[in-house]
Amino acid sequence: MKTKVERQTIDLSAFPDLVVIYLGMRVRSLPGLKTLLGLGPQIATAGANRPDGLLHFENNIIFGLFPLHLGMRWYWRDYESMERWTRSEPHRVWWQQYIRDSGGTGFWHETYRLSGGMEAVYVDMNKPVGLLAVAPSTAARGNAYSARRRLGLTGEEVAPPKGTGERDIY
Repeated sequence: MKTKVERQTIDLSAFPDLVVIYLGMRVRSLPGLKTLLGLGPQIATAGANRPDGLLHFENNIIFGLFPLHLGMRWYWRDYESMERWTRSEPHRVWWQQYIRDSGGTGFWHETYRLSGGMEAVYVDMNKPVGLLAVAPSTAARGNAYSARRRLGLTGEEVAPPKGTGERDIY
């Protein structure tokens, strides 16, 4: 017996600056399992705390078993809200630690703006994922170092967490 299919769509007119970010972590070695299992619950809690500008979050929507790979999707009111959150705790602390030692994991994020533009970064990924599997890669240096610059956004950039600027890392 056939069932009626219900199709729906969305009206995004109330969200002209909507930003969707996909991010994930892949275990690359045994210590990476500890890194992933340590950060996962913290990230879930951060989303549940609903930082200013976070409209909705979905954890563990991307899953791979061999190697273990988990990913999520977060919806932000605008880029500035997302950027402010990444510069505050707890994200600031996570990134300060991760950018110096990936703990046996690979990390990636892809940002999509309703008003236009996409950007992505991949850290210690030993196998292409997402846009890295589609487009040629380049070093995340100079104008490609920050997400804001990769998106070509103007305006004042919020300072990166101490110790994570390009000059601090390279």
